[in-house]
Amino acid sequence: MAHCVVPEAEALLDKEFKVLDKGFVRLVDYLGGDARIVQAARVSYGEGTKSYREDAGLIDYLMRHEHTSPFEQVALSFHIKLPIFVARQWIRHRTARVNEISGRYSIMKDEFYLPADGDVAAQSEDNKQGRAEEPMEAAEAAKIRALLEKGQRAAYEDYSCLVEEGLARELARINLPLSLYTEWYWQIDLHNLFRFLSLRLDPHAQKEIRMYAQTMLEITRAVAPAATESFERNTLHGVRFNGAEMAELKRRLGEAGQEPLLKGKALERFEEKLRSGKQL
Repeated sequence: MAHCVVPEAEALLDKEFKVLDKGFVRLVDYLGGDARIVQAARVSYGEGTKSYREDAGLIDYLMRHEHTSPFEQVALSFHIKLPIFVARQWIRHRTARVNEISGRYSIMKDEFYLPADGDVAAQSEDNKQGRAEEPMEAAEAAKIRALLEKGQRAAYEDYSCLVEEGLARELARINLPLSLYTEWYWQIDLHNLFRFLSLRLDPHAQKEIRMYAQTMLEITRAVAPAATESFERNTLHGVRFNGAEMAELKRRLGEAGQEPLLKGKALERFEEKLRSGKQL
């Protein structure tokens, strides 16, 4: 299989894309692109690359029918700087290869995430794991940011003092907060990257990790534009209905009876899917 060079991806290599106040995403390396997906899909009957339109059509067919193995032939390697609390959400995606900076070997930098005023919000009343949509008043947000910064500064001063006194770095680090920045190299194939992006670009995901995912989506678009376009159309901006929801949809289209088929939370979830579809 021929080596696939993507000029748009080459132009992005080692370029730093800023995320949050001190974080970034860098594309370190990549293996293949749209052409690699096409080559892998067509190898079974020995036909090579055709026109871009035909290739894009094949890629879209593979995406729509969830033929995932050709997408696994493409891989991207990122260097990412991110707060530890984001990293702990991120690491749940166990389909990547990760190498993270170690506080046992290295002195951790005095770098902590501090949310902007507009990102400081109260606990949501209807979402147990998220914040309210409306930010707090400016004065209250400034007060909270000051408290966060005070705690971060005190924690790092204690850490530095313990290191200077000769305490093992693996112990000195244990009181550092989740807002501390860490760094890792993260390598993943395109199929599993799309899975990561579909979950972490969802409006229910925490805003901070969504910002990283959005940056990575744009980088991925440079590596495999046809595949990324198909992913956005069929998965990211698509909606799936279960059996009961399909029955309710047919009823609303006049293809079934008049009695509502969904109630309570099931109806709320269905209506939310319809609203999300209208917004796209």
